Amino acid sequence: MPTAVPAIKDLNVPFTSYEPTQNPEMMKTTRKIICFSDFDGTIFMQDTGHILFDNHGCGPTRREVLDEQIKTGERSFREVSEEMWGSLNVPFEDGFEVMEKTLEIDPDFQAFHKFCIKNSIPFNVISAGLKPILRKVLDTFLGEEESAHIEIVANDANITEDGKTWEPIWRHDTELGHDKALSITEYRDTAKLESEDGTIPLIVFIGDGVSDLPAAREADVLFARRGLRLEEYCVEHKIPYIAFDTFADIEKEVRNIMVEDEKRTKGQGKPVRFNPRANMWRRVSSKKSVPQLVAATPTKEEKMFLWPNAFSELKSPTIAEGIEVSA
Repeated sequence: MPTAVPAIKDLNVPFTSYEPTQNPEMMKTTRKIICFSDFDGTIFMQDTGHILFDNHGCGPTRREVLDEQIKTGERSFREVSEEMWGSLNVPFEDGFEVMEKTLEIDPDFQAFHKFCIKNSIPFNVISAGLKPILRKVLDTFLGEEESAHIEIVANDANITEDGKTWEPIWRHDTELGHDKALSITEYRDTAKLESEDGTIPLIVFIGDGVSDLPAAREADVLFARRGLRLEEYCVEHKIPYIAFDTFADIEKEVRNIMVEDEKRTKGQGKPVRFNPRANMWRRVSSKKSVPQLVAATPTKEEKMFLWPNAFSELKSPTIAEGIEVSA
């Protein structure tokens, strides 16, 4: 594991430590903060789809082959996912039994989510998975009342009662099926319109893997689970991030962010330097524009998740034009 680059709190302007008030659960801020989080591997330690596929579908051996096809660009994420979901033959409730027994939730997630509720911070799950599954998992582990506070931005599904058909209903017509970056942009624009003073909300994103990059690139503050692929990517490309082990680490840093951002809003202290990558990414609208942070030679999996359309086009040499294009 490479040595981590400094987290955001160590770059340019250090955060001021949060000082408890008479009611430590309540913190008043002028600017709206919105949290987006990946689900599999982030809120829960395991992948819900993998549990289903390994126990009621194609099995772990075939799944690993399919995962490799995505990484090499041989097949698109959407195409492979359709095969995986299509391999299932189990009623929804029966399939959920193995997930309930296997899944482990981050030990501090529920406390962090309650903190978000207390402070009117919208918390959204953003996932490439299927919404009915994610909702059932949250309802079971958090209780329906608390789960109802979480909006799930994911693909829908058609699951027959007998369980013989599991068909994803993709959120977007792309090779990924769900353009997480677009979903966050849409949410950000809506929040800005709803703001009384037109303030652009501060976006916090929490994730664990390279598949989270489309959403992470839109974030002002990026949290990456320590030791996993998203952190490795940030280290490799010197992208500012905050590493976390549990959601308790995230709550601590969000409190600090709220204090510093409120000071800045009131014209006090120095500007808080959040993720400088966010504004840069928003300016890169063309798939031919390659951000310098990705360097001159992005890996195949980076291309797959950052520019899926361009990546699929570059899989084969353009022989007719006499130009060799490598993937």
